[in-house]
Amino acid sequence: MSIKYALIGCGRISPNHIVAAAENNLEITALCDIIPENMKEKICKFNLNKTTGRYTDYREMLQKEKPQLVAIATESGRHAQIALDCIEAGCNIIIEKPIALSLEDADSIIKKAEEKGVKVCACHQNRFNKSVQKIREALEADRFGRLFYGTAHIRWNRGEDYYRQAPWRGTWEQDGGALMNQCIHNIDLLRWMMGNDITEVVGMTDRLNHSFIKAEDLGIALIRFANGSYGIIEGTTNIYPANLEETLYIFGERGTVKAGGKSVNVIEEWRFADAKDNPDEVKARFHENPPNVYGFGHNPLYGDVIDAIINDRQPYVTAYDGRRALELVLAVYKSANEGISVKLPIKKCSTMDFKGRFD
Repeated sequence: MSIKYALIGCGRISPNHIVAAAENNLEITALCDIIPENMKEKICKFNLNKTTGRYTDYREMLQKEKPQLVAIATESGRHAQIALDCIEAGCNIIIEKPIALSLEDADSIIKKAEEKGVKVCACHQNRFNKSVQKIREALEADRFGRLFYGTAHIRWNRGEDYYRQAPWRGTWEQDGGALMNQCIHNIDLLRWMMGNDITEVVGMTDRLNHSFIKAEDLGIALIRFANGSYGIIEGTTNIYPANLEETLYIFGERGTVKAGGKSVNVIEEWRFADAKDNPDEVKARFHENPPNVYGFGHNPLYGDVIDAIINDRQPYVTAYDGRRALELVLAVYKSANEGISVKLPIKKCSTMDFKGRFD
């Protein structure tokens, strides 16, 4: 079955989407970007078919090309409206993180997709890491026993050049700060692993070293999960002089695991009371070394979405999952802004609620 595919947004993350689409045998019918040079560069770099359409208006593209699957990789603040328009046109979609910048928009995407009968995947590709899949397998087999707590550490560096490349970065209108942009993948993993349901969040955020952005460059949070376990988030873009690590720890009564590396793609600790496998063998086998922090997850994520379309099932990473990650980040923002413990679930919240926080 040939599936017509289009990509909206040809910036920093777009090569991962183009490669994943090509390797999954999608028919790449069109690219869309408000900057024509971005499309030209990608068509040349990836030797795309000369007949691949180029559009600066995604609505025109949807009307003329009628793609069956669209990936949205624009600035975060545009995700929701583009997603809603794609769904209205009957397209299945992959939305780069975050799914939206407000819970109301995320809920609108979920509702409209259900009404139109299309698939929506939130692009949290690290769920497909070999290391993460191995940890998930142990979790689902109850090898940890009772979960005590988990931690997500994102210790990265982003300099002024990074933010100057795209003026939307670090703004409340189009992005959010370190937690929403750089850290949300690991935040998603922490929530997913620890049971999804959260009762309470306490957070602190600050802008310590990036006076030229509007949002935070440091976020720290404590989480109470409904199952009685706890979580800790530490995310920053202030690490000198370059990215240090992204790690995920899971601590249970019968198991301890640590995943690290550039994008939680290496199992560094593997200790279980049941001794069902050799820790050294697990560490050697479930070890990936990607060229950058984006990892290798886009290809299997695309493969899963294609299978979900063909077999009429939900993707492995759903729009609900994207909403959960968004909700947790917004809960940290809300707690830090108001100096209170925030109870979940939250029905309404947006990055725009925090505009001017550090001014």
